[in-house]
Amino acid sequence: MTTEQPAHRNHPLNTLRPIEIECGFLKKHPGSVLYSSGDTRVLCTAVLEDEVPRFLDPEKSGWATAEYNMMPSATSPRFKRERSKISGRTQEIQRLIGRALRAVIDFSAFPGKTLKLDCDVIEADGGTRTASISGVFIASALAIDDAIKNGRLEKSPLIGYVSAVSVGVLKEDLVLDLNYEEDSAADVDMNVAMMGEGKFIEVQGTAEGDAFSREQLNQLLDLATEGNLEIQKRQRETLAACGVKL
Repeated sequence: MTTEQPAHRNHPLNTLRPIEIECGFLKKHPGSVLYSSGDTRVLCTAVLEDEVPRFLDPEKSGWATAEYNMMPSATSPRFKRERSKISGRTQEIQRLIGRALRAVIDFSAFPGKTLKLDCDVIEADGGTRTASISGVFIASALAIDDAIKNGRLEKSPLIGYVSAVSVGVLKEDLVLDLNYEEDSAADVDMNVAMMGEGKFIEVQGTAEGDAFSREQLNQLLDLATEGNLEIQKRQRETLAACGVKL
C-alpha cells in the first residue's frame, strides 16, 4: 500500500481531508455548525423541541430524529430539489444520521423532548453523510449546552462522542475520507460510524468492483478507526474552545 497522493489529492491517501468547523453559524440557532471536510460543506443544526413521537412515554423518554437534504447547487450539474417525495438514498442517510446520534444519547435525561437534527449539504464532494454525522454531533452538543444554560435541561444527555468517515480501496490502495472522484472510481467504498471508545455503531461497506478480502476489511476498519479518532479530537477541541464540556 502506498500513501503517495494522486494528482487530484494534495495530501496522503491515509489522512483526512482538511476539516474546518464554524460554530454558531446561524444567529437564531446556538446549535448550528458549518462543517467542512475538504470541499464538502454541510450546514448542521440541532434544535430541542417539546414533543416526542407517539410510541414514547413523554414522562419517561426523549428522542432524536434527523433530516438530510442536498441543496440544488451542491452539485454540478444541479441536483433536483426533493419536494413532495424524498428519494430512497435520502431516507437511508437520514436514518443513518439518527441511529448514529441516538447511540450516544441518554433519552431518560430529557423526557418529553426531541432533539431535531438538520443536515443540509451546501457543497458536495463525497462523504456528505459522514460529514453530516460528525458535524451534527457538535451542533447537538452546542444546542444541549444552550438548553442547560437556559434551564430547559438539568444535565447533558450526551454519553460520548460520535463521528463517521469513509474509507475505500482505490487501485489496491487504501484511502481515507474519499472525495467524489475517488469514491466514483473506488473498488470498495465503506462508511464507518464510531463512538469515542472506539466502538462501531455502523459499518456500510460495498464492493463496487473487485471483491475485498478479510485482510482488506480489517485494514479498512483500522484506517477508519484512526480517522474517526482524529475527527473526535477535533470535535473535543472545537467544543472546548466554545466552553462546552461533556
